[in-house]
Amino acid sequence: MASRTEPPDSEPPGSGTDASVRPPLLRELLLVVGLFLVYKAGRRLADGRVAEAFRNGHRVWDLERAVHLPGEGAVQSLLLHGDVPAHVANTYYATVHFPATVAFLVWLYLRRPAHYVWSRRILALLTGAALALHLAFPLAPPRLLGTAHLVDTGQVYGPTVYGARPAADTMANQFAAMPSLHFGWALMVALGLIAATRSRWRWLWLLHPAVTLLVIVGTANHFWLDSLVAAALLGLALAVVPSPARRSGVRATAAPTPPTGAGAPPVPAGGRGLVGARR
Repeated sequence: MASRTEPPDSEPPGSGTDASVRPPLLRELLLVVGLFLVYKAGRRLADGRVAEAFRNGHRVWDLERAVHLPGEGAVQSLLLHGDVPAHVANTYYATVHFPATVAFLVWLYLRRPAHYVWSRRILALLTGAALALHLAFPLAPPRLLGTAHLVDTGQVYGPTVYGARPAADTMANQFAAMPSLHFGWALMVALGLIAATRSRWRWLWLLHPAVTLLVIVGTANHFWLDSLVAAALLGLALAVVPSPARRSGVRATAAPTPPTGAGAPPVPAGGRGLVGARR
């Protein structure tokens, strides 16, 4: 018997390409924009806690050394062999993070609606948890710690998304380093695309969080621990929100109900089944 093969670009089980599962576009735009504005406003609440942020930064630095995590300077040294590597890393940090996530959600919305709803819920949970941690644990990034002896590559080589004086930065809260949403979002983008596609090359999407990790550490914008915490929070969100494949698997394995009504098989006289009828 000939074996059945699937085209390389076929959808995975539970992909939900049916337009009936796609949420209304206007509602989604308002929801995503609203969540983003709440997050940006919430991050500003941590402003003014400069001393606490620097104390936490030294604690994280000492903890990483105590558990023998590799020094962030080992990665940064790879970027300091000339101006170009550092400039490219800074550009990646400044320009890829948000547009890549938006493109990911737009593609899922148009092509994999069920995976879009799942991914949006995961990202909302991850971002909400990150905001709570930013408020509870303000953290100065390693580029601001004198004991780390790291270069602020954004200020030296450009471009940068942060002001030269963190306490006076009106565009961003530089003390919201843990967890790293740069890494958390990048990891979810990769996992979401792997789950939503069947191509044999889909695992290459993991290069996005891998490059992001090297960039955020090499530019001294984040500690290693910031990424580990982001990955842990993402894991919790993935455990809480069932994926489309898991939901379809539950429906497929549900026990069928016995037929009733006009379509049910006739029962022999006397109320006995077929076995009883033969006796």
